[in-house]
Amino acid sequence: MQTNYKGTNKLLIGIVLAVLAFWLFAQSMLNIAPDVQKTLKISAGAMNIGISITALFSGIFIVAAGGLADKLGRVKFSLIGLVLNIIGSALLVVATGSGLFIAGRALQGLAAAFIMPATMALVKTYYDGAERQRAVSYWSIGSWGGSGLCSLFGGAVSSSLGWKYVFIISIVVSVISILLIMGTPESKVKSDKKQSFDYVGLTIFVITMLALNIGISKGKELGFLSPLTLGLIAVVIVGLYVFYKVEVSKSNSFIDFSLFKNQGYLGATISNFLLNAVAGTLFVINSYMQQGRGLNSQKAGMMSLGYLVCVLITIRIGEKLLQKMGSRKPMLIGTLINAIGIALMALTMVQGSTYFVLVFIGYALFGTGLGIYATPSTDTAISSVPNEKAGVAAGIYKMASSLGGAIGVTISAAVYNGLASGKDFTAGATYGLITNVAFCIFAIMSIVFIIPKKK
Repeated sequence: MQTNYKGTNKLLIGIVLAVLAFWLFAQSMLNIAPDVQKTLKISAGAMNIGISITALFSGIFIVAAGGLADKLGRVKFSLIGLVLNIIGSALLVVATGSGLFIAGRALQGLAAAFIMPATMALVKTYYDGAERQRAVSYWSIGSWGGSGLCSLFGGAVSSSLGWKYVFIISIVVSVISILLIMGTPESKVKSDKKQSFDYVGLTIFVITMLALNIGISKGKELGFLSPLTLGLIAVVIVGLYVFYKVEVSKSNSFIDFSLFKNQGYLGATISNFLLNAVAGTLFVINSYMQQGRGLNSQKAGMMSLGYLVCVLITIRIGEKLLQKMGSRKPMLIGTLINAIGIALMALTMVQGSTYFVLVFIGYALFGTGLGIYATPSTDTAISSVPNEKAGVAAGIYKMASSLGGAIGVTISAAVYNGLASGKDFTAGATYGLITNVAFCIFAIMSIVFIIPKKK
């Protein structure tokens, strides 16, 4: 069902707030984790699950939600996602132990699975040309800018009001977003084909991703060569193979692999996965600044101020570079700057206040790189696909974001915690950050070798 409706600033503000509801409030957990664990008196294992389960649930269900949003209504799914975020945030506010805490975090992930592809599809449907690129920039400000804000915001609120106020504010923002989006004409694809949902594909995918996450996060605890860990690795390998074989043989596949025939979309999605994996940088540097350098959560969060400012400024610069030179060059420039920023933070052998200066500059470069990369990558992903597949394509693209973030944080946490010994966290921080530099290098390779050079 399409109308002649053109997107307004009111709708765009509502969309940005909806995206912020996940990235700003849910991702603040990367910085406030020590305070949450202390208040709720939960184990490190439960805390690690709570940190990663949001992005994991988002990644697992986002493609299905994107496909259903195309069929049932993108406005409707945006609103459902916001309601789920309100419920998830409320569970975190009233939580007194690990049960409600993990349930709330899971609901926040499910909320993101509804919100991200539905709002991106609304941007593609209701905005055209330069207006769409402007809308994509603001959508990216909500997404990438929210991730930049999370350390500063979470630390400041947790240290002054208490960490639960992070999620009280999340509820307020979600309500405002609902009021702004309500009344927008519904957008969905009209189809005479009636196809059943691909429950088999979804089930295989869920099992595979859960095995991967558990294998990475629990590898050291279980033993990397233990029968259980090796069994989980086998489940991942076999699961991915079976999943691909099942999906390419079905007309109602959970993931439409035909989308990857477009090199622009394929390169944008792979590099997006890898550049979101560098979210592990936030976990490593925040943990190291608090555990290894003696800062509290607020001061550690203040170190990311340059990240926040630079990512917000450079997102619009990325939009202008996209218009002048196409998507490929800005994506390369942004990823390279991002790698340099993380490399500066990895110089943990530097002592005293000089290291804090390096971290501040590194954060600023980190944000600059992400800001330049964001709009060209997102525009490439949504402009390369037909409108009837906008939701599912956006879902796959954002699945890459969420799974990249979940896997990146899990790997970084495993490296950081695995190499930390006693009260010496330096080795863990060094190699944890080098791991994230490696993610950037792989992202650069995916852009260079996959995305066409044409403007």
